Amino acid sequence: MSSVSLGWLWLVDWLSPTEGTTRALKRIVYFGNTEYQSILVGEVDVFGKVLVIDGKTQSTEGDEWIYHEALVHPVMLAHPEPKKVLVLGGGEGATLREVLKHKTVERAVMVDIDEEMIEVAKKHLSEWHRGSFYDPRAEVVIADGREYLEKTREKFDVVIADLTDPLEGCPSMRLYTLEFYELVRKVLEDDGIFVTQSTSPLSEERVFAIIYNTVKKVFPLARLYTVFVPSFSVLWSFTVGSVAHDPAALSRDEVEEMIKSRIEGELKFYDYDAHLHMFSLPKHIKKVLEETSTISTDEEPVYLRA
Repeated sequence: MSSVSLGWLWLVDWLSPTEGTTRALKRIVYFGNTEYQSILVGEVDVFGKVLVIDGKTQSTEGDEWIYHEALVHPVMLAHPEPKKVLVLGGGEGATLREVLKHKTVERAVMVDIDEEMIEVAKKHLSEWHRGSFYDPRAEVVIADGREYLEKTREKFDVVIADLTDPLEGCPSMRLYTLEFYELVRKVLEDDGIFVTQSTSPLSEERVFAIIYNTVKKVFPLARLYTVFVPSFSVLWSFTVGSVAHDPAALSRDEVEEMIKSRIEGELKFYDYDAHLHMFSLPKHIKKVLEETSTISTDEEPVYLRA
């Protein structure tokens, strides 16, 4: 299906089984089902073009740069010289786009299970990828991310997991477990650093804390940070696992100097003030982290209800 104009069709994005947000779809650019998921590319009033997977908004033209810059740049700048980067998921190509802004990057491997999603992105989401799929430093591998980690002999300076949420019964549940994070650490260089999106601290507060605890079980240093993404209507979290480098310890001078010297291209959201705000956790979030001891395993994986 392509470029269908509508009267009134409402897009409902569920935050939990009992609460969600609604937006009127002005137009459906693309809708289809792949072997793994349903994909909708539509257009809404405030945020422009929107990508929806399995009924959940993944990103919008109007603010995707907040999410993707927040996900990528803290860990990329925390590493002294990231040359080889692995992106797990990130089918829109925007995470790859932000990684490739770093002049130090010589090789960026993006692993996504759904080839059809990537083809949809290439055709309909140019505002997201901006040609990143075709950069000579980039390699796109169609594979299950976990199987790729199990089989590869390659080592990376940075691993970035831009994955769909862990929903009950979905394959993504296996990408937020102790066993998965152990595989991530195996493919990192000795001073490597890892980051994953870790869901919202507000909609189901224990899930993000369990993901953080699980990462902390595998890596000597774990950091959680947050950012408000307007199109998600909630605060969003990211969790870092590291052996040697702490993004929360970066100073204003370090961040500002590295943005100038190491990054090519525009940053619309991320600077030191944004960085400081993201790593400054409010009391109620710190309280949940302190009170949650559960971890996620293959046998008992964490998942969202909606």
